[in-house]
Amino acid sequence: MRILLFGKRGQVGWELQRSLAPLGTIIALDYEGDGELCGDFSKLAGLAKCVRTVAPDVIVNAAAHTAVDKAEAEPELARTLNTLAPGVLAEEANRLGAWLLHYSTDYVFDGSGDNAWQESDPTAPLSVYGQTKLAGEHAIAAACAKHLIFRTSWVYAARGNNFARTMLRLASERDQLKVIADQIGAPTGAELLADVTAQALRSVQQKPQLAGLYHLVAAGETSWYGYARHVIEFARHSGENVRVAPEAIEAVPSSAYPLPAPRPHNSRLNTGKLQAAFDLQLPDWQVGVDRMLAELLGK
Repeated sequence: MRILLFGKRGQVGWELQRSLAPLGTIIALDYEGDGELCGDFSKLAGLAKCVRTVAPDVIVNAAAHTAVDKAEAEPELARTLNTLAPGVLAEEANRLGAWLLHYSTDYVFDGSGDNAWQESDPTAPLSVYGQTKLAGEHAIAAACAKHLIFRTSWVYAARGNNFARTMLRLASERDQLKVIADQIGAPTGAELLADVTAQALRSVQQKPQLAGLYHLVAAGETSWYGYARHVIEFARHSGENVRVAPEAIEAVPSSAYPLPAPRPHNSRLNTGKLQAAFDLQLPDWQVGVDRMLAELLGK
């Protein structure tokens, strides 16, 4: 099986190179690309040519415009990367009879209420990022029947910058912290996303009727405040230099940190459909976070 992977240097793309390796030959591309193998999503003709050159059995798209606030200022670029490029991949996958695997986001919802969103719930994105990612979902579904779309949220990895790394740095520098407490979701590791992707890909090879849209996040829920408390307590118990005391971490509303793109308050995603379809049990969010922290701290 030939697997064409886009976004190889991203958090999820990096892990996918590991998880997909036993399934076939991976041609992994980054933004720059190389010669005829164009990984630049702003060059749609080059992207189509790349797929035709490789002629893969599977396309996995881990690339996107993910700078949520920056997207508000450059909506056309966000639309090209998040909507038009996935549409091109879907058209080329359909022409080849290949599978297309793609990642989307909880930002397709308006973040209202307290219930975990299901795949069938009405969408109402609040930001350019959410709007363009939702349009990308629609483009894929319209052009390629053999697709898997995984909506996820609060993605992290030990590789690169992330919320936990920032909290560890601030906790070692400051006596007080203020962290948002009115946004609720589940921190989800790139490692988990990659492993589930590989299992789902194996499954749809045998059961193509499993194609479609799924929610994929770790189990449980927390706020950014709860996430920060967990990270800092882990570091404290591991003997790290932590200046900020537990009582000096203050829970604040989103309004304390105004940003160009509004964030959903409710990022809960119901994963029942995914777990039933692929016979999975998703781990609690703390399991992956602790593993990531142990790697960051060398424990």
